[in-house]
Amino acid sequence: MPSHSDRTGSPQGPLPLVYGSHPDQVADLHLPARPASGRLPLVLFFHGGFWRAAHDRRHTAAFADALARDCDCAVVNVEYRRVGAGGGWPTTLIDTARAVDLLPELASRAAPGCIDTGRVVYAGHSAGGHLALWAAARHRLPEDAPGRTDAPAPIRGVLALAPTADLAHADRLGSGRGAVADFLGGSSSEVPARYAAADPSVLGTPAGRTVVVHGTHDEALPVDMARAYTRTTGTTLTEIPHGSHFDVIDPDSTAWPDIAQALSALAETRG
Repeated sequence: MPSHSDRTGSPQGPLPLVYGSHPDQVADLHLPARPASGRLPLVLFFHGGFWRAAHDRRHTAAFADALARDCDCAVVNVEYRRVGAGGGWPTTLIDTARAVDLLPELASRAAPGCIDTGRVVYAGHSAGGHLALWAAARHRLPEDAPGRTDAPAPIRGVLALAPTADLAHADRLGSGRGAVADFLGGSSSEVPARYAAADPSVLGTPAGRTVVVHGTHDEALPVDMARAYTRTTGTTLTEIPHGSHFDVIDPDSTAWPDIAQALSALAETRG
């Protein structure tokens, strides 16, 4: 195990973490290669892919490495059960709740002396952005909803990158070829209670400070969705001019400085 003084992080590859008994209840801990002057903030990152099993955390491994390097933070790239491999309602949300509850301590044990578990940020892209927003609003869930907590999450904030912030809207658009209905088991008129327990646009303002970053030319989820969500919840929107859906997870894109700046600011936010 690396210590605070001798860790080399990414050159050794990410450290594996296990937060449950299912093969998909795992994550990878990415650390910056250079030693830090203090303990690192922790980012719990959820990958996208419209909650489907065809997409896993491997496609955001380079992004997690870049975040760790450029923002001097520890990044946990979280896997979870997905539609087509045992996921969907409510399993994916249960995994998300379990991940955010257990992974800070597991990451701290895997890298002794390296991580400040008092500076945690939830982050995610696309469907993973939905999961990050949902995880930060668990105290707003209906009483009997899976994953509900009584108290707000003890986090600095949320960084949601091109998130599926309004599930009912995305379903009406047919985003991801019916991905929302596949995830929740029907439309908002067919399973309204599930949407009430899963839709960030219904749940309201998340715990901590929330920043949404969305490209104006996003081809998968319209920027209008992010505009409406941030306006309703009073959260912050950073628009990437001419940005696509995947520019926000590309360290070589023009969006990268905005992503890195937002994350660094969130990690330092007090209270």
